[in-house]
Amino acid sequence: MKLDLKRQKMLLAGEWTDREETIDVRNPENDDLIATVPLASIDDMEKAIQLAKKGAIVSSNLPVHKRMSILNKAADYVLAHVEEYAKTIALEGSKTIREARKEASRCVETLRLSAEEARRITGETIPFDQSPGGEGRLGYYESGPIGIIGAITPFNDPLNLVAHKIGPAIAAGNAIIVKPASITPLSALFLAEAFTHAELPNGILSVLTGPGSVIGDYLMTHPAVRMISFTGGMEAGLTIAKKAGLKKKSMELGSNSPVIVLNDADIEEAVASCVSGAFWAAGQNCIGVQRMYVQEDVYAEFKQQFVQQAKAYKVGFKLDKQTDMGPLISETEAKRVEFIVDDAVRSGALLLCGGNRTEAFYEPTVLENVPSDCHLGNEEIFGPVALLYKINSLEQAIHEANQTEYGLQAGLFTKDLNVAFKVIRELNVGGIMINDSSDFRIDAMPFGGTKQSGLGREGVRFAVQEMTEQKVVCFKMG
Repeated sequence: MKLDLKRQKMLLAGEWTDREETIDVRNPENDDLIATVPLASIDDMEKAIQLAKKGAIVSSNLPVHKRMSILNKAADYVLAHVEEYAKTIALEGSKTIREARKEASRCVETLRLSAEEARRITGETIPFDQSPGGEGRLGYYESGPIGIIGAITPFNDPLNLVAHKIGPAIAAGNAIIVKPASITPLSALFLAEAFTHAELPNGILSVLTGPGSVIGDYLMTHPAVRMISFTGGMEAGLTIAKKAGLKKKSMELGSNSPVIVLNDADIEEAVASCVSGAFWAAGQNCIGVQRMYVQEDVYAEFKQQFVQQAKAYKVGFKLDKQTDMGPLISETEAKRVEFIVDDAVRSGALLLCGGNRTEAFYEPTVLENVPSDCHLGNEEIFGPVALLYKINSLEQAIHEANQTEYGLQAGLFTKDLNVAFKVIRELNVGGIMINDSSDFRIDAMPFGGTKQSGLGREGVRFAVQEMTEQKVVCFKMG
């Protein structure tokens, strides 16, 4: 990889661009300066949008085989440098090197899937004579690109979530402008390098670094940008929904995912899955396990094993292969989590383990009997904190799991197929994992939530559908 970690440039419509004013990128583990990136201005964003208008035309006219070739070459580049990508993810973010390697590998798969989906953008014939007056007509609909996509991405998956925006956008023949999280911009810029290596024509892709309140707002409200694809928190999503105006929106927002563990569950399997789901990436994961509803006959056993494994979780240096969990993304975030947990304890929750902070590090934390009227009982914690609740019946578990404004994913552990289908019918979520925690996803599946957890679906095939529009063609025969 040619890019200099110390002085990074941003990609403006295919051209690597620097600016005098910069943003520091720091390692949350020790606050060391990793790199600087340009502080993009509104003028930079306006230029990117104007060039993207031309880029969108170029992209829409790229033959499908060319789009596929570019996406596969970009995937090849990431694969050839996968360890450098993983190290970058780990250095600028919260993930351990083992977690970062998994994300880098998933990025390769996301780009490969995007190449495959480019060939599957099709339409259908329409029998116009199904309606009176439609006789003598022949036609079809086809799917085509929207134009310019604006993408705003979060810090917790700084490479693969960017790939989930760029890959489908290019597959569908759009231009795309990415505004990555200011705290973790390097992975997005290195992914842009893969596309320049793959000879993506200029104008189709920009990755601009700067504050969301300035260039992000300008991107989302500009009339030439016909779709906003956003991954982030619920409050930011509501703000975008109000500001963006009349354009398509795809939003993957937050959650406080529930997992139901019933008496017939394999407890060892359930505990191992939920521990990983709760503390992966220091709990900064929208489908991470937050609320666990465990049936009373197995509650004591589940609780004992879960707390034991949480205490054994190794917290430490991210680049150490033995480390299970690194720091949160900043000390400010760790203090926020600490305050919310302390508030829950003051409100009557019982702290079973954890609850201690050292700078940006926060221990894996487990509580039980968290009151429903405190912040932790209702909102997304986005940190390494898991809540245990004893339930008497399946009906109680379903009721409690649904008592939230979120509905992204859920987990269920049971050996009873009839029970599984009852929960599938009655849980109001976008995805339910049977005999898995809520924290399971593959990049090909439809991914998104109900209620305040988002709009639309990601997952490559489904993102491509979101990033296309249908055009009807009708011939009146002579």
